[in-house]
Amino acid sequence: MSTAFSNALSGLNANSLAIDVVSGNLANLNTTGFKTNSVSFLDLVNQSLAVSYGSTTEGTVGGSTIAQSIRSFTQGSIQSTSQPFDAAIQGGGFFVLQTASGQQAFTRSGNFKVDASGDLLTQSGQAVQGWNAIGGTLNANGTITNIKLPTAGLRTPAPTGNVTVSANLNANAAAGSTDGTFSSPLSVVDSLGNSHALTVTYTKTSAGTWTYDVSIPSADLASPSGTGASSSIATGTLTFDGTGHLTSPPSSAPITLPITGLSDGAANLNIKWSLYDANGVSGLTQYSQQSANLGSTVDGTRSGTFSSVSIGTNGQVIAYYTNGDAIPVAQLALASVLNPDSMQDLGQNTFGLTSATSLPAIGVPGTGSRGQISGGALETSTVDIAKEFTNLLTYERGYQANSKVVTAEDEIMQQTVALKT
Repeated sequence: MSTAFSNALSGLNANSLAIDVVSGNLANLNTTGFKTNSVSFLDLVNQSLAVSYGSTTEGTVGGSTIAQSIRSFTQGSIQSTSQPFDAAIQGGGFFVLQTASGQQAFTRSGNFKVDASGDLLTQSGQAVQGWNAIGGTLNANGTITNIKLPTAGLRTPAPTGNVTVSANLNANAAAGSTDGTFSSPLSVVDSLGNSHALTVTYTKTSAGTWTYDVSIPSADLASPSGTGASSSIATGTLTFDGTGHLTSPPSSAPITLPITGLSDGAANLNIKWSLYDANGVSGLTQYSQQSANLGSTVDGTRSGTFSSVSIGTNGQVIAYYTNGDAIPVAQLALASVLNPDSMQDLGQNTFGLTSATSLPAIGVPGTGSRGQISGGALETSTVDIAKEFTNLLTYERGYQANSKVVTAEDEIMQQTVALKT
């Protein structure tokens, strides 16, 4: 008789624990990056039976228990949040964390924050790890460390060293006419971060031949040439062939634009004007179309102050400055774990390694078996409310059925006792 009680009691305990797991799942229905737990039942052998009816039949009678609670690391949906420090993993891998005690931990929850010192942290205070840029350069081959972000600072200006111009000069323009003169503006930066407006003026002298004159406002020079509003810094001749392509100067002879004696005290500039691209194609043409500027490129940056920082494409952390610069300052790391279900739950949506866990492979997102990272987004919980309610009803029925066994066994024992009276 006691065997039936033991079996029913094990069933009650097992289904009660299963209901606990369901309640934990439902409690984390809206937890970022949460992964659903499921239970696996296992039978317990309490007694072996050997019944003979002309032959021997072997059998067992037993109860049940929860063999294990399994966390399923399936992909959750990605939801855009537009928050600067949110990050979602699409694919395999975990964000790498360091706890206050120095322990390494892992999470799929990417709702990060930045403290007053610039440390990138989880909502519960663990440090997010990756690679910090050193001297403006990111090196993801080194050892990971706690990510440190700028909270203030000034972007050092970089003087202009190279310019290009794309423009068409009207082949039908007559020398000396209004159409025979055209200009292209260029804005360059000096070593102090100040801008200077250069003007390239083209003047047609004959069929297929134009002169150019590059000038700067005289006010920008400490000792301007002449008394005019602008001072010339470079002149020359451009020659086009019958197909409208530039033939002179040749691709091997870029034009130098020297700017000396700036009135703001900045260092002298020695700018290279490249007339051809890497494939030998010139940005200047002469076709029978109205003269027009098609574009230009100018390197160098003005000085700027730090304005904000956010997580960008694939886990790169970008700092933004008022001069328009967007500079990578850090890179989030991802850890790929071969058997993530063996990890232990550390709480606060983080996991730790156990002796059964394979060694994590830490690297850049999008490499190996590591997934991609989307900035300004979060991975939602994988809890399916309909499935959990179905499981809840199933386990509740199991609990009720086992309780009926206890009731029935109690009645049988009462009847047995009554036989003696």
